[in-house]
Order: sequence, then C-alpha cells, then structure tokens
Amino acid sequence: MEDMRYLTFALGKGRLADKTLKLFEKIGITCEEMKDKDTRKLIFVNEDLKLRFFLAKGPDVPTYVEYGAADIGIVGKDTILEEGRNIYEVLDLGFGKCRMCICGPKEAGELLRHHELIRVATKYPRIATDYFYNKKYQTVEIIKLNGSIELAPIVGLSEVICDIVETGSTLRENGLVVLEEVCPLSARMVVNQVSMKMENERITKLISDLKTVINEN
Repeated sequence: MEDMRYLTFALGKGRLADKTLKLFEKIGITCEEMKDKDTRKLIFVNEDLKLRFFLAKGPDVPTYVEYGAADIGIVGKDTILEEGRNIYEVLDLGFGKCRMCICGPKEAGELLRHHELIRVATKYPRIATDYFYNKKYQTVEIIKLNGSIELAPIVGLSEVICDIVETGSTLRENGLVVLEEVCPLSARMVVNQVSMKMENERITKLISDLKTVINEN
C-alpha cells in the first residue's frame, strides 16, 4: 500500500454526496472526516485505502474529472449531458432518479406537435438544443435562465420550459404539465480517461463492487 497513489473522488454537494457515502459504506469505503458537519476541511482522506474525497458544485464535477484533478466523479446525468466533458460514464448508481422534460401549459402541446418556432426557457441550453435540433428537428429559440424556470411560461417569456421533473407538484401548482420527456436522469459515476488506463484494476474492482450492492437493492 505504501507506494499506491491516492484515488481522488469529486462528489456533487448535498444529497448526492450523502447518498454516495452511504452506498460506499456498503462496500467498505468510509470517510469519517466527512461526517463532521462543522469541518472547514476541503479534502478528506481515508489513509488505509489511499482514497481522497472532495465536495464540489455539481456542474464542476465533470471538469475536475476531465482535467484529472479527480479520478472519479459522482454527479447527475443532467450535469454530464449539459457540461459535455471528455470523460467516461461507467455506472448508473440508481438514486436521484428524475426526468428531463419539456413542460408548459397544456395548450402548448399543439405548438410542439406542429413544430412551431417557439421559445424554450431552461437552465440546460445544451440539453434543450440537442433535443429540439437533433431529435425533434424543430427550430426553437433557447433562453437561458438560472432561477425558477416555471415562471417563464406564466409571465410570457417562453411558451415551454426544459427542466428536471421529480414529482411534478411544482408544475401542477403553477398550471403546467409535462408535454414531452427528453430523457431519464439519475446519479452516475464518471471516470477520467487516463485514470481508467492507469488505475484500471482498482477502478474496475470499485465498479464491480458497487454493481453488486446496487443490484441487491
């Protein structure tokens, strides 16, 4: 173990990180330091297994992995698609399930069916552009927003939105419905391309152990 290099993990902050650590514990990977909610540390280490962990904002995780600052990242499929980084997606972790959907008032369904030129508000311009231009062959105007996307069709900024839907309750409360599903989403494991070659044995074992636990659930 002495000459082994550390494997570094970038975990998306929040619920994603909590669920990932619970999953890792099932295969014997623990990091006690991370359980201290008051800590100001940025890097957490498991010396025995030569593992390092750090928390990052979701959209930054694929960047850390692509550039090799992290060997492995845990992040939502939506972020992987939106960031479009040069990384390997190796495993669906099976939690954080939701859907990317096109939503709007019910009558906006007609505009989608007839491929009208409409405005689409979204936090995910890359995903929305890919869906409309490469899958539906519909020309649209994409408007990038950062806040409450549901507001856009209500105030007339856009006809529809492209957003993540978990339960759909926020949509219902605002008189909106799911009009089309873009793709299913969940937490995924991604790996740096060089790390996959250099640390193939360790990473492959990790993937295999996780698969076993995920399939048991």
